[in-house]
Amino acid sequence: MELDIDSMREMVVNFAVLYGIKLLVAIFILVIGTWIITRLNKLVKSLMLRKGVDESLRPFLSSIVNISLWVLLIVLVIAQLGVEMTSFIAVLGSAGLAIGLALQGSLSNFAGGVLILTIKPFRVGDYIEAQGQGGTVQLINIFNTVLKTADNKTIYMPNGPLASTVVVNYSVEATRRVELLFTVSVNNDIGKVRQLLQELIAQDERVLQEPAPAIVVTNFAEHAITISTRIWCKREDFWSLFWDMNERAKAAFEKNGIAMPVPRREVLSQPNGRATNAEIGA
Repeated sequence: MELDIDSMREMVVNFAVLYGIKLLVAIFILVIGTWIITRLNKLVKSLMLRKGVDESLRPFLSSIVNISLWVLLIVLVIAQLGVEMTSFIAVLGSAGLAIGLALQGSLSNFAGGVLILTIKPFRVGDYIEAQGQGGTVQLINIFNTVLKTADNKTIYMPNGPLASTVVVNYSVEATRRVELLFTVSVNNDIGKVRQLLQELIAQDERVLQEPAPAIVVTNFAEHAITISTRIWCKREDFWSLFWDMNERAKAAFEKNGIAMPVPRREVLSQPNGRATNAEIGA
């Protein structure tokens, strides 16, 4: 009996020594690995900044590097504990399949993020419109893209649908065309209206001379005509020029007697003595 107790004690001690050492080594690897991963992540971010890697790619690449390093560290720790790697890989594969089936939407967003970061239809800082939303791109994550609207709202757009929809990017080209539509009475002299608009265009330094400005009649109705003024400017001057030209055109029309198509009501008499109203334009 004493022999059995001594044998069991020896077995427990040997087991504790063997696996205790493995556990201590595994903990040591985990601690050192965590420190190394932290240092490597900082090094990767510093290298990307130094090499001028696109700002929209940095978070994505940093995440990929971080995830890869942590997976490698976990595998090393498990291997040190004596777990059979073949069985572990099989279990990991089964778990990955189950997780993949459960997260199909997230994987779609991940694939969309990879496509966006690879094809680069837009970058951080661009103003885009997609899926009925518009805003400045603040961040391109692996699973979603963050937009900031003009009224300071934050929009999180899933990358899956975003990668497969039509995206309008207003920040790609250096210049944009401003189209102004002015509706005036048909009784006005078109030549005079055109001259006033040409003077307004010539007075504004934001208007580019190439492509040349164009003033054309786009619609001619019974009581009104619509004149389209198409001018080009730098991208950043688009809205300020649009608003200023509308305001200045109204003031110039009023000063020079350009009439607007104001509706008026006339009373028509009929043989039965009744009166009817007919509304027509000026």
